[in-house]
Amino acid sequence: MIELREIPEGDVDRMVDLAGVVFHNRVEKSEYENETWLPRRAERTGAYDGKDLVGQLAAFPARLAVPGAVLDCSAVTLVGVLPTHRRRGVLTSMMDRMHADAAAAGRPVAALWASQGAIYGRYGFGLATRAIDLEVDSSRELKLRTEPDSAPLRLLDTASAPEVLDPIYTRALSTRPGSLLREPEWWSRFVLPPTDREAPGFTEPRVVAHPAGYAVYRTNAERTVRVDELFAETPRVEAALWRYLASIDLTSRIQAPGRPVDDLLPHMAVDPDQVSVKGDWGALWLRLVDMPTALRSRSWATDDTFVLEVGDPRVPANEGRWRLRVGAAPACDRTTEPPDLTLSASDLAAVYLGGMPVTTLVRVGAVTEHTPEAAVRLDAALAVPFAPYIADDF
Repeated sequence: MIELREIPEGDVDRMVDLAGVVFHNRVEKSEYENETWLPRRAERTGAYDGKDLVGQLAAFPARLAVPGAVLDCSAVTLVGVLPTHRRRGVLTSMMDRMHADAAAAGRPVAALWASQGAIYGRYGFGLATRAIDLEVDSSRELKLRTEPDSAPLRLLDTASAPEVLDPIYTRALSTRPGSLLREPEWWSRFVLPPTDREAPGFTEPRVVAHPAGYAVYRTNAERTVRVDELFAETPRVEAALWRYLASIDLTSRIQAPGRPVDDLLPHMAVDPDQVSVKGDWGALWLRLVDMPTALRSRSWATDDTFVLEVGDPRVPANEGRWRLRVGAAPACDRTTEPPDLTLSASDLAAVYLGGMPVTTLVRVGAVTEHTPEAAVRLDAALAVPFAPYIADDF
């Protein structure tokens, strides 16, 4: 018989081992301290078959930037079930417990990165952000249509960098939703670690900073610059950082994985063939655990009123018809009025940050529009200045 219970502190190393089996990773013993840092700070749910840990889910308390606000969030990670115990309801039981724990803790949203996108829609998660991979031919001068800011750049040592970078990063979240706020140790462990498993052969991180922007990058012997992170408060600052990266001696290529889908660089380049989009992929999955609170908490671009019929079998408190008033004083209350739109909890989560158009979901048949132009109006209300984006993979 499989039993769900809290994973004790002494079993956290076993979580790393189980994740290695599920995700086909090899973790060296020297890496265990860093790999267990997050789960030690998380709410840990384990599925036990006798004394054997056969499934797990960790949810660490975080703060997620949404349009106009920052919400308490359950950031879900290290989810897995051993192949010997699949298709026995283990994952469903753990997800239901996570929903209950998040609601009890007053966290209106949950978020995760999905190893398989087909899994999490049935648990009410929707794909809320996407990312693109950029590559720049820097073997020749990168000419830009945007005049780079003239303020001097400086290289920072990694020990002191977080104190300079964190205010810039945090200010960026006020205009571009989707990322987590960071505590100081997050910077050293996940943004500026000496080595990066995803970039073997690259140097330790370098940090170049402007008063209103920064870039974290690494280089290798193959003349490649890999950009781990770049934030800028204005297009001119962004242009200054890209010009610097493209002019590093003894390099001829920039790789910039995981950039925002509306990144300016492809449009800044005088020669558009010099900047290539090498990939486009789904990033953060979002779940509205307390749907009315999440809808009341974000800012809205227009004043309007909608009746939404929401299907949410995993969190029945969200299911039913809701009268959503958006604008300066948002409200979301139960109603018996006829719906303007019918949609699932996962589709509502997908559009919540403003990255997925409701009209697109109507066109593909996922959302039903009962009132003409209701989807167009809701898209206008959900609109954000910049595409949602997350820089952290947890």
